[in-house]
Amino acid sequence: MELSEFNTDTIIEPFRIRSVEPIRFTTMDQRKTLLEQAGYNPFLLKAKDVVIDLLTDSGTGAMSAQQWAGMISSDESYAGSESFYRFESAVQDITGFKHVIPTHQGRAAENILFTTIAQKGDIIPSNTHFDTTRAHIEHNGAEALDLVIDEGRQPLTIHPFKGNMNVEKLKESIKKVGRENIPVIMLTLTNNSGGGQPVSMENVKAVSKIARSH
Repeated sequence: MELSEFNTDTIIEPFRIRSVEPIRFTTMDQRKTLLEQAGYNPFLLKAKDVVIDLLTDSGTGAMSAQQWAGMISSDESYAGSESFYRFESAVQDITGFKHVIPTHQGRAAENILFTTIAQKGDIIPSNTHFDTTRAHIEHNGAEALDLVIDEGRQPLTIHPFKGNMNVEKLKESIKKVGRENIPVIMLTLTNNSGGGQPVSMENVKAVSKIARSH
């Protein structure tokens, strides 16, 4: 069969399904009731009542055959395990950092980070801070400042990169509070608290350029 015989409009899913599980569908009225009962707090919803979970992207993807195999063949020694040294080498290769301290979860890493860099009176700009990120920043007395573009606050507006940071507002904020009161400028990719919206590489480069200039 020649390639020309294929329908190029058909998208073939690039994976094989290894397991299936039942999914409970809810009606619009049921979802309204469940949200009302939860006080409109998604954290108080039961997972069984959520058809598509957009609260987080952590652990929501299928693991590869290599990842499953890696779990079985991992070295679980209390200290000095081969698994750690493979992890350390990969992180050093990607980041160039000499020292690597693994944590069990991102929020634990956030706690360590902001305990060391944030203090009362500081401002930490971001496109939109994730809830745990904001909590760790504010716990240390700093202010978590959201500077997402205007389109990112309008659910019905169509825009390819609604997670972008407003670079003009970032410049104004730096001028207003002073660079000495901004220990770090953050971008959350993707913009989870903004509905998982993407951030363009152009925006990443623009924010980086502003940060480096100060």
